Amino acid sequence: MRYYSILRNYPVKALLPLLATLPLSSFLLLRPAAPEPKYAVSDIPAALREGTHAVLRADDEVVTVKSASRLVHTVHRVITVLDPAGDDFGRHSVGYDALNTITYLRGAVYDANGRQLHQLRAAEIHDQGQGDAGGSFMTDVRVRYADLRQPQTPYTVEFDYEIVSDNTLFYPEWQPQEEEGLAVQAASLRVSTPATLPLRYQERQLPAGTAVAHTTAGSQEVYQWQLANLPAADEEDAAPPLADLTPAVVLAPGTFEVQGHKGTCASWQSLGQWSYELNAGRDQLPPATVAKVAALVKDAPDARTRVQRVYEMLQGSTRYISVQLGLGGWQTFPASAVASSGYGDCKALSNYTKALLAAAGVPAYMALVGAGSDRGDLRVDFPSSQFNHAILCVPLAKGGRPDTLWLECTSQTEAFGYMGSFTGNRHALLLTPDGGKLVATPRYGAAENRRERRIDLFLDAVGGATATARTLRTGQEQDFYAQLLHELGPAEQKKYVTDRLQLPTFTLTKFNLAAKPAGRLPGVVETLGLTLPGFAVPSGKRVFISPNLLSRLPALPAQIGERQAAVWLPRASLHADTVRLHLPAGFRAETLPAAVQLSTAYGTYASHYISLPDGTVQYIRRLELKRGQLPRTAYAGYLDFRRKISTADKAQVVLLKTES
Repeated sequence: MRYYSILRNYPVKALLPLLATLPLSSFLLLRPAAPEPKYAVSDIPAALREGTHAVLRADDEVVTVKSASRLVHTVHRVITVLDPAGDDFGRHSVGYDALNTITYLRGAVYDANGRQLHQLRAAEIHDQGQGDAGGSFMTDVRVRYADLRQPQTPYTVEFDYEIVSDNTLFYPEWQPQEEEGLAVQAASLRVSTPATLPLRYQERQLPAGTAVAHTTAGSQEVYQWQLANLPAADEEDAAPPLADLTPAVVLAPGTFEVQGHKGTCASWQSLGQWSYELNAGRDQLPPATVAKVAALVKDAPDARTRVQRVYEMLQGSTRYISVQLGLGGWQTFPASAVASSGYGDCKALSNYTKALLAAAGVPAYMALVGAGSDRGDLRVDFPSSQFNHAILCVPLAKGGRPDTLWLECTSQTEAFGYMGSFTGNRHALLLTPDGGKLVATPRYGAAENRRERRIDLFLDAVGGATATARTLRTGQEQDFYAQLLHELGPAEQKKYVTDRLQLPTFTLTKFNLAAKPAGRLPGVVETLGLTLPGFAVPSGKRVFISPNLLSRLPALPAQIGERQAAVWLPRASLHADTVRLHLPAGFRAETLPAAVQLSTAYGTYASHYISLPDGTVQYIRRLELKRGQLPRTAYAGYLDFRRKISTADKAQVVLLKTES
């Protein structure tokens, strides 16, 4: 390349005499050599390509802890996309904010033979703020993303990036096999940390024989893990989330520092202490607000009533926004700021409510929780920051016994004292002056999560029918319908329900969704009117009818191959159905299905039919599902349980025409 560097500054005509004197081999230096092929698809073991949408060729991650307040995370990631179903792996995004800086993001894409097709240019890297898509945000969180998807598969993408983090409360988590349909050819994690800042880690689901390699290099402690040749993981029915099944190493600091605030998460107590002290003294209210609270609760007969009045005041005077501005992700707005502005994030609104309750003479504590209806519980044996939400705990007593209240302070519609599927049935970290205390949020079982349905089904003599259905849902059974009720208009609610009625032919003649009158648990009542033409057309003198219109539980497909995952039953519930079948004149019940009674480790089921004195046929069904996790060997029994329920749910009543 020496000739090229010198000659490129001269006009071509002036160079011709000189070029004629050069040997032919010199001209090869005038043209940069094409990169050598790499990542050819043929180099992937055949076993990793079977039943796979993409193969992770390399996931080499290095975490270098520089100090208690800084770490560097570098990633080299190569994925071969085998078919269009794996196209999502052809793009990649990297988040950053005021405390996390992206040093570089590079990429390239290769064809099936490993020849480079394109190298990512700076102009092709997009940058977008989290709030750009709408919503209520005050955030410095942004995302850089690149899209190297190709019109034809297979192809291979390669991404390299580095993040410098000044937020050591969070260490990266390593889980190379993060999605279904992704095989892993090779992956490695290397962590280097000063001996004075010992690494805390937890290994999860690592293959047998996989062990950390721990060495010392001068003043540095080095930890290394490697994975190789993992076939794609398939999501099985009734299985835990994939994140709970594939290999992972979770990292956490012992000592950390965020913008000058030092702490330790070696225990839940110390982690809670850091968060408590970070927010201490930010619960002072303006005098006018204190006076307003005093007037609000002056005639309240007990502490619970005072809490309820304060909560209703909160819901009527504030709104939620998301605040993620540097330390603002963990440090709350002062209560006085919320009082004047009327808005705040989960921490600010919980802190504000705590201050309001203090003014009402009721002590309360903020609590950190990992929220989400599809989110599992904390890893209670590994103290670390596993939280994304803040709620409020109000310890009360009733009749000498604890009667703790929990408040979701970000919702203007949530029922008083109800956590639901978003924050219920899990652990939270209570923030007290003595530090953090791991406690359980309210548990919702089958007694709370109920769906009770009553249907009256009226047949006519030619096979048509009309029906009225009233369904009461409580507890976690009502969570989604409460969202429909509060977030969508009646027309959208009706469309949603209509689209999901699994009936062959029908017209929805009546629809209403309403909140159940206030009680211990929130509830939603759904009322439907249905016209069902051709519902039960006579066959000669007989009519065959399946009374279970709306509550059939389908069977599960048979397991293909050996079961890998445990049987996961995420929610307990109770479904109770009563159907009254009103017969047309000249018909009587000839045959009623036999009663069914099932009692298993997965739940119980019962159904029976009876002819009532007025000639109607009554069908009663009761299904209780348990919550829990059972060994994978239990799946065959669960399949059988579901198959028997499905069969019973399809049972038919036979009517006989008694008059011509």
